[in-house]
Amino acid sequence: MTHGFDHSDRPAVTAVFLAAEAALLTERVRMLREQLDDVDARIQETADRLRRRSAPCRP
Repeated sequence: MTHGFDHSDRPAVTAVFLAAEAALLTERVRMLREQLDDVDARIQETADRLRRRSAPCRP
């Protein structure tokens, strides 16, 4: 958020500014959630590989 913006100038300008900030933050949250999902999937894949390697071999 731009800290130098004077929110007392005009309410309409302030509303547009805040709506734009909210849209940017919403998109950033979406991107971060996707990245977390990717990391979660990689962790799960690694855990599965480790489990398979450490499982006793059965004839």
